[in-house]
Parts: sequence; C-alpha cells; structure tokens
Amino acid sequence: MQIQLFQQINKLQHINKLDRKFLGFRGFSEGLLLTLLLAFAAKYMAQLPILSIMGQLVLAILLGIVFRAAVGTPKRMTAGIQFSSKRLLRAGIILLGLRLDIHGILQAGPKVLAIAVIHIVFTLLVVYGLSRWMKIDRRLGILTACGTAICGAAAVAAISPQIKASNNETAVSAATVAILGTIFTLIYVAAYPLLGLSEAGYGIFAGATLHEVAHVIAASAPVGHQAADLAVVVKLTRVALLAPVALGFGVWENRRERKQAGQRGRRTGSVAGEKGEHTKLPVPWFIGGFLLMSGVNTLGWIPESVTADLLVLAYLLLAMAMAGLGLGIDLKTFTRMGRKPFNAGLTGSLLLSMLGFLLIHAMGLA
Repeated sequence: MQIQLFQQINKLQHINKLDRKFLGFRGFSEGLLLTLLLAFAAKYMAQLPILSIMGQLVLAILLGIVFRAAVGTPKRMTAGIQFSSKRLLRAGIILLGLRLDIHGILQAGPKVLAIAVIHIVFTLLVVYGLSRWMKIDRRLGILTACGTAICGAAAVAAISPQIKASNNETAVSAATVAILGTIFTLIYVAAYPLLGLSEAGYGIFAGATLHEVAHVIAASAPVGHQAADLAVVVKLTRVALLAPVALGFGVWENRRERKQAGQRGRRTGSVAGEKGEHTKLPVPWFIGGFLLMSGVNTLGWIPESVTADLLVLAYLLLAMAMAGLGLGIDLKTFTRMGRKPFNAGLTGSLLLSMLGFLLIHAMGLA
C-alpha cells in the first residue's frame, strides 16, 4: 500500500514538473509573440506619412511602453520578452552590417570620412559632458551621446550591452534620441530653402548631422535624388564607425570595473587580478558579426535580393528587441528619467547641426 502511495506521489511530481515546463514554454512563446506583433504593428505604422519619420524601431519602443501602461505584461511572459530584448537584439545588429558597402564609403572621399569622425567625437564629448554636468546617470549619458552621435536607436542598442546598461536606460535613451531626430528632421525640411546649400551640400549636411537612417532619408528625399544618395552614404559612414566606438566603450567599461575591483580589493585586503583578470578584454561578438556582414556585403557574396530580405529581417528583429525594451519599462520611470537626457541631447543636436553647417562650408562642400 505504501509502495503504491509513493508511486502515486512520484507520478504527481513528474506531472507537475511537466506542467511547469509546459507553462514556462507557453509563457515564453507568448512573450516572444507579443514582441513580434508589436514589431509588425510598428512596421506598418512606419509606412504612414507622418510616422515614417520616426521609423519602425522607435515606434516599437513606444508601442511597448503604451501596451504595458494600458494592458500590463504578465510575469509568465518575462522570459520571452527578455529573449527578444537581448538575444534578438544581437542577431539584428549582426544582420544590420549588410547595410554597409565599404567601397561606397571609401568612394565618398576623405572629406566625408573626416566630417563623420569629427562629428562623432564632438557629439560624444559634448552630450556626455552635458549629461555629467546635469548629474545624469553615467550609462544613460553614454547611450544618449552615442545615439545622437552615430545612428540613433541602433547605436543605443549596440552600445548598451557593452556598458551593461539597464532596460530602462536603453529604452529611455533610444526614445529620447529618436524624438529629437524627428524634431530636427522637420526643421531641416522647412529650413532647406533658407540654408543656401546645393542639393549635394544639403545631402551631406543631413547625413552628417541627423540621428536615424530614417531621419536622413525623410529629410533628404524631398530635395532630390542626389541629396538622398549622398545623405545615405554619409550616414552609413557614421554607422560604420559604430563598431570601433562600441569596442572602445567595452574596453573602457572593462578597465573601469577592474579599477573598482582593485579598490575594493585594497579595502578588503585581497589582491585584484590574481588569476589573470588584468588580461581579460571584452569580446563583443555581435560587433564582430556586424563587421563580418559588412565585409560579406562589400564583396558581393550575397545577391542583392537576398540582402534586401535579410535587412528586412534585421529590422524586424531589432523592432522586436525595441518592443521588448518598451515592455520592460514603466511610463512613470520613462517620464522621470527622460527629461534631463532630452535636454542634453537637444543641446548636443543643436551644436552638431551648427558644426556640420560650418564644416561643409569650410571644406568647400556647400
């Protein structure tokens, strides 16, 4: 009798384990599906005239935030949502490398490369400096600076794992930069007749100073094909610099952590780096994948039609990741954290536009 009772108990425990696994898988699938649905919604919303300026990635973040505020996200979905915001994010960044054709960037000339480098260094220093002066959290300031300087939400997403930023910091920075980029895009289109720039000069100006690829296209396309083509080339030159910047921040963060560990070790009497920790460097494998894909695209190993489909997939994965980030933050937290970064980004964006205008005239590209 006792043996039968134990057998029944063991059977029930086994069934409970299976039930928990099934429920866990079901919750994971539901979370993943939710980010997919929000990504698709953002994709179709981005095709509307006004919303196209904001782009699919930004809309996905905002939809995630609004969905959580209006409906909420059950805990069982957490694993699937986090999978989107972390794993799919890296996959999307790798595929995004297929946008880059290194030949096209080199053909644009040293002046374009110089403008891109100057703008990125200038904006990183100014926005990060302002964020520290405004007492903004260090990681939030870095992400806002990188998003403003390089390529908006995609840059924020790529730098975030390197500096171990939280979901809140990543989502707030991406949305802040995207909103600023949208505002400046509208200003650029309205101000074009007053700037006194040629079509080519305006294209270089837009590509060198606006935040997202979507912003660059939206601001330059109404002017003409030459402006749009040059704007995209200049913008992709900035995107190409994402990899070294991400690697640089990874090394910096690693050294900073080692330094803090050494200080704690001295206080506690232990010795930091006893096991060779001083030789450890960050390995941003997804940035390596990003560079690999750009090389594959440059060499023409993949047909253009396949590359176009893979880029659609890349933006879908990135949109799912952005939706996951949006689902992970509270609207009150967003409004509380976003005010100061917005002011820092706004000031940095204004100075970036002024610098870009001056450099184009100084280099004879106007």
